[in-house]
Amino acid sequence: MFKGLESIVVELNALNFEFQILALSSLIILSIGLLRVSTKFGVPSLLIFLTIGMLAGSDGILKIWFNDADLTRKVGSIALAFILFSGGLETDWVKVKPILWKGISLGTVGVFLTCVFVALFAIFVMGFDPIIGFLLGAIVSSTDAAAVFNVLRTSNIGMRKGLTSLLELESGSNDPLAVLLTTSVLGFVGSSSPSWDTLAWTIFQQFSLGIILGLLLGYWIYRGMNRIKLDYEGLYPVLLSASVLFVYAATDLIGGNPFLAVYIAGIIIGNRSFVHKRSNVRFMDGIAWLMQIVMFLTLGLLVFPSKIPSVAVLGIAFSVFLIMIARPAAVFLALTGFNVDWREKLLVSWVGLRGAAPIILATFPFAKQLPESEMIFHIVFFTVLTSLLLQGSTIPFAVRILGLEAALEQRASYPFEFENKDKSDTQLLEYIVPYGSASVGKFVYELDFPENSLITLIYRGDSHLVPTGKTKMEDGDVLLVLTPEGAEDKIREILSRMGERKEA
Repeated sequence: MFKGLESIVVELNALNFEFQILALSSLIILSIGLLRVSTKFGVPSLLIFLTIGMLAGSDGILKIWFNDADLTRKVGSIALAFILFSGGLETDWVKVKPILWKGISLGTVGVFLTCVFVALFAIFVMGFDPIIGFLLGAIVSSTDAAAVFNVLRTSNIGMRKGLTSLLELESGSNDPLAVLLTTSVLGFVGSSSPSWDTLAWTIFQQFSLGIILGLLLGYWIYRGMNRIKLDYEGLYPVLLSASVLFVYAATDLIGGNPFLAVYIAGIIIGNRSFVHKRSNVRFMDGIAWLMQIVMFLTLGLLVFPSKIPSVAVLGIAFSVFLIMIARPAAVFLALTGFNVDWREKLLVSWVGLRGAAPIILATFPFAKQLPESEMIFHIVFFTVLTSLLLQGSTIPFAVRILGLEAALEQRASYPFEFENKDKSDTQLLEYIVPYGSASVGKFVYELDFPENSLITLIYRGDSHLVPTGKTKMEDGDVLLVLTPEGAEDKIREILSRMGERKEA
């Protein structure tokens, strides 16, 4: 009899697990299917993922019960690590270098000022206790990498003067300080309050170790990818994925900031040539999308929509102050002294999207068992919804109204991949012919490229062209150039020259 009952329980448990897998896979498929709808109507796809999670949750249609804040924090942290790494892989250092200090200022000074401004508003206007006020300020102080990367790369609009690179650099590098501020404020809860000198040292340690380990481990992974000779090409993405987890965990255990480390490691690896680079970058892009979907679905499941109306008034006041006052003030002050005009500052202020990172940080107070934990979580969630809906859906309009629109750079897709098996200094690199370049209208043989450099393919519109010496350059052409190391800057300089064009 007992054996019969035991077998029934096992079957029910198995059925429950299978139902969970079926529900999760269905939600992911539905999320992907609605991507085209979100793009068509200008709704940020991350908002779609959140909404699906909410509808499937305990207050939604499917009534899936989920209230594990600690599991959500862990899932979100790993997902954010992969998203940051993928963003780093696709970050062009040549474009980042001119705006590096601007991005660092936004990621540090901007985050700190946002935290202070929001905290003061929460304390003196909304009437919160100082600890809760500064906790709310710390949680929403950073822009979200997942949201910014996603919206900028699906909005189908280009920005001039390196604004896209600046926004991506800021969002990829400002989470560490927000995490430190949040954990530091929580450290003041209870009897074990850290001293200010301890706090300053912790911030220095987290940033310095995060940067150093990101550089060292990123270079180590790059060298390892090229040195190891695997019999199966499919193992390289597995190796790269495991390396992301290794960088994250090792940096965290040593005392550095893991998010900063994985982002820097991604930049180091992405700006060098390694085995099967193009296929690995595509694989990591797919992983980043999967992580975004899973993360936002999980965050949506954790929310109880029925409790949001109770914080709606507070949430609206909080969101309006953050979006309209705190963020712009922090951006204008953080960019003081840099060559950035007021229109660019306004756009950077408006693209200060809040997303997964603040919601994940909002789960931290649950670990401290703060009585206000649930209220904090739902205020932050309301703020994220407001940010994605109001800011995320109007970014293309803001770019146009501020006159900062530029031609959208194409992301080329090639029918082949170059693998440097003999380990020579030859590499296959991608270049874009800028709009307004003096190279437009010139024949290939007139470009004066360095010796031994060969344009193997031109991606123009939706077609691939195999060039000859008589092929003319056009605005926005994406060139795939086989060239020896050391010639990259020369080619980039030739293509970026502006001036009189040769008439067709």
